[in-house]
This record gives sequence, C-alpha cells and structure tokens, in this order.
Amino acid sequence: MGGPLLDIEELSVRLPPGQAARPILDAVSLRVSQGEAVGLVGESGSGKSVTCRAVLGLLPERTSVGGRIVVGGQDVLAKPAAWLREFRRRRVAMIFQDPRASVNPVRRVGDFVTEGLRAGGTPYKQALARAEELLEAVGIDDPRSALRRHPHEFSGGMLQRVMIAGALAAEPDLLLADEPTTALDVTTQAEVIAILSHLRTARGMGMLFVTHDLELAAAICDRIYVMYAGRIVEAQATGGLFTRPRHPYTAGLLAATPRLESDQPPHGVAGRPLSLAEAPDGCAFAARCHLAEDRCREHRPALEVLGHAHVACLRAEEPVHD
Repeated sequence: MGGPLLDIEELSVRLPPGQAARPILDAVSLRVSQGEAVGLVGESGSGKSVTCRAVLGLLPERTSVGGRIVVGGQDVLAKPAAWLREFRRRRVAMIFQDPRASVNPVRRVGDFVTEGLRAGGTPYKQALARAEELLEAVGIDDPRSALRRHPHEFSGGMLQRVMIAGALAAEPDLLLADEPTTALDVTTQAEVIAILSHLRTARGMGMLFVTHDLELAAAICDRIYVMYAGRIVEAQATGGLFTRPRHPYTAGLLAATPRLESDQPPHGVAGRPLSLAEAPDGCAFAARCHLAEDRCREHRPALEVLGHAHVACLRAEEPVHD
C-alpha cells in the first residue's frame, strides 16, 4: 500500500434548516491509502452515501460541514467551486447505485463515457478511442458499436459496466463505489467485483467501496469501517472483522448473513436502524443491543483502539463479544 490518499477527520454533516432529518454524520474519520480498497458498511440510512458525496462536494446548498476531508494532501472543504469541478474531473470518480438514474437516457453511451475527457480538452477522436478501450476493459463486446447505443439498449449489468468505464475515463487516483452492484444479479455482481478488483490493482488507485453486504465487502476490501446512525462504530482489517468482531452491531450483521456451511438460519438484528437525528444521547445501538446496560444508554462511547481494531462500545473488552 502507498501513503494516505483519502483522509477524513471528524467529519460532521448537517442538512440546511427546514429539512426533516438535520444531522446526518457525526465525527466520522476514515482513511484510504494508495492501492487500497476500503469498505464502508452498514444498514440503509447510516450515512454511507453522504460520506461519499461529501468527499466530492456534492451536498445540498447551505449544508453545514465540519471536520476535514484531505485528498492527496489537498483539503477539499477549503476549495472553491471551480477547483472542485476540476477535482471531480481528474482526481476522484464515483460509481452511483443506480446506473439508469445516473445517465441521460436521450444521449448515447459514447457521450457519457467521453464527457469528462472532452471537458478536460481531449480531442473528440482521441476521447472516442479511449472510450473504446475502457468499454473493452470492463467486458463489453463490440465497444465501438456500444458507444453508438442508448442506455435503454443495455441490461442493468452492462449499463453498470458503462458506469465503471465512465468513472475510470480520467484515470482517477480515488474511486468511490456507492453500492455499485445492488441492482445486479449474483453472477453479474461477481463479474463487476472482479473487474473493479483487477482495475484497482492494475492502476494502483484507492477505492472506498460502500455496501450493506459484509460478504461482498470481504470479497474486495482490505479493511472495513462499520457505520451506524451516522457514526463509525468499528474499523478492522477484513480478516479480523470476520473472525473476531468487537462491536455487537458488527456481530449482528455477520449473524444475519446466510452461510452455506452452517445449518443454523441467519438471525437478523432486532429493531430498526436509527438515523443520527433519532439517536439518543447514549449509544445509538443500545435499543437494539442484547448486551446494553444502563451506562450504555447514558454515555456515548468514543471510538477507541482495542488491539488491531477501533471500536466504539463500552463493553468491547469483555469476552462476551467473542
């Protein structure tokens, strides 16, 4: 692994006044190094996508943002709009959840894939040649013909490959993949994961991979951050997270995952996930946690080092977590 590429420190996000759920993120810190794949997992509504959008500066106007987001030594939050546009075009790219909601249905695929290149001054013919190379790299047959087609002519899996090609067009240093396989069948999902892994290794870029699926994160990520109610509750190397989760929420997510080698049915995490706006003063997970005590409801645990892990739990050192 190279040095730090993305360094988020104590990130907090609050939506503009008048919005229903104002606080979204609280004291979120994470790091992605060059050539490293880092997972960000948690249930829907935990703040994963907002974290990615904050890196790109794609938050609603008048959103209150605190902390620091440093990419390649540059503090993103301190930069003007013109710098951010160039930053999104050259340094960082994002793959969104739903490809059909992210491409213009009346424009050809070639226009989408070459848009960033042409905006950066690449001549049209050179941009088209580069787009062909990218479509071929992500497994699309006859890429020249594909560039002339419209999004509705592609299946979900093929269109997601187009999205990946578009994100990689400018050879970004950092790729933000926001649940890029959610709408895909299992076979296509495996193919897309293989493509991302290969391209990351070949290009040496860092990747923040957002998902609610721990098994999927394990297939591609070196380290994993677990998020709940807008806060990081655990961070570990992937192997350690699966063999010895330290936070009861992480353990609950793992227990909810079906396993072919086990005769036991999966056990879901009781209750419903909370947003940061709904979180109580104490531990946000306490209402769903079978280990919770009175002190858990009264005091919010800080993210602290425990062996090779970082965990926010007042009972993290107790053997009951094993």
